[in-house]
Amino acid sequence: MSQNRATRHLLPHAHLGATFGSDRFGAFAERFARGFGAPRFLIAQTIAVAVWIAWNAATHDAFDPFPFILLNLAFSTQAAYAAPLILLAQTRQAERDREWTDADAHHREELSGATLELLAQNTSLTESVSELLQRNTTLTEELQALLRQNTKLTRQVHDLSRHIDGLTGEIHARIAP
Repeated sequence: MSQNRATRHLLPHAHLGATFGSDRFGAFAERFARGFGAPRFLIAQTIAVAVWIAWNAATHDAFDPFPFILLNLAFSTQAAYAAPLILLAQTRQAERDREWTDADAHHREELSGATLELLAQNTSLTESVSELLQRNTTLTEELQALLRQNTKLTRQVHDLSRHIDGLTGEIHARIAP
C-alpha cells in the first residue's frame, strides 16, 4: 500500500492486504479462491466434464462408466476444498473490511476534531480582529478629534500672530516716526 495523504490512516492495517496471509499457502489459497469464480475456470471445467462424459459414454472400456462415480468423487473433493477456502476468503475479507472501516471512522473523527479546533481558532481570530478593528475605530475617532483641536489652535495661533503683527506694526509706527 503506497503512502499518501488520503490513505495514511490505513497504514497500521496494511497487514490485512493479503487476504490469506503472506506465506506460500496464503498465496496459493488466494489464487485458488480467486480462480474458482473466473470465467476461464468455469469454461475449462465445463469442457473437461463434457469430454469426461463423452469419452466414458462412447467407449466400451470406460474408466468411469455411466453413473460417473469417479466424476462425482472429483466434484465432491473439489467442493470439499473449495468451500472452506472460499469461506476463509470471505472471513478474511470481512475482517479486512471491518478493520478498514474502523480505521476510516477513526480518521473521520480525527478530521472532525481538527475541523472543530480550526473553527474555534477561526472564531477566536475573528473576535480578535473585530476587537482590533473596534480599537482602530476608537483611535481614529480620537485622532480626528485631536486634529480638529489642532486645526482650531492653529487658527487661533494664526489669528494671534496677525494681531501681534498688527500691534507690532502700530508700535513701530509710533516709536520710529
